[in-house]
Amino acid sequence: MRKIQMWRTGLGAAAWLVLVMSYKPVDTAKGANAAASDKFDQSWTSTLLLVCAFPFVIALFAFAAQGTLRRLYLRRSLKPFGAVAALMGSMATFPLAVAPDEATSGFRDAIGIPGMVVLIALCTWSLGFALYGIVLCLNHVFCTADIHEVLPPVLATVLAWVMAALDMINNANAEVPALARIVFLLGAPVSVTVLSCWELYRLRKYHHLFVRQALGR
Repeated sequence: MRKIQMWRTGLGAAAWLVLVMSYKPVDTAKGANAAASDKFDQSWTSTLLLVCAFPFVIALFAFAAQGTLRRLYLRRSLKPFGAVAALMGSMATFPLAVAPDEATSGFRDAIGIPGMVVLIALCTWSLGFALYGIVLCLNHVFCTADIHEVLPPVLATVLAWVMAALDMINNANAEVPALARIVFLLGAPVSVTVLSCWELYRLRKYHHLFVRQALGR
């Protein structure tokens, strides 16, 4: 399943690249930078949506479970919450390093040159950590398999359709022809849903894991 999901991610990236090269101005450094920035913003938005949806889905899943399973799932959720906290914490170094408001400017003045060297080094490390963390979080859905194996495909499906709905509301890729835009808009959620259903089927068939069993019902 992981290999197929990685192939789906690679094909999705290739499809995005074809879309950008075909319909968006990337013949200049400015255009290429704007396209890359849009893709990063979309990935970061997906991560933030997952962060927002994560506690609600985990809470619903845990409180829908029966008996001792509820406490077990809440205890297991500590590791995924730790992944969320680490990612958000890494992103918090950027405002401290570059934000122009008085509070952060005063902080930079207070720590002086040695402190700024440390802060810039931390910010540089955090950039790589955050980029890699976004990829891991989206691929592994914040380690929610540590809570129960059925959670990642369920969360991935919800996230994919929410992102598609946001793209539709925000009129994303408005310059793309209607047919190509519809195909690109639905490609991600449909492919994620198909893979998630297949993953749930394999979990049920080969490991006897399914949603009702996970809830103790």
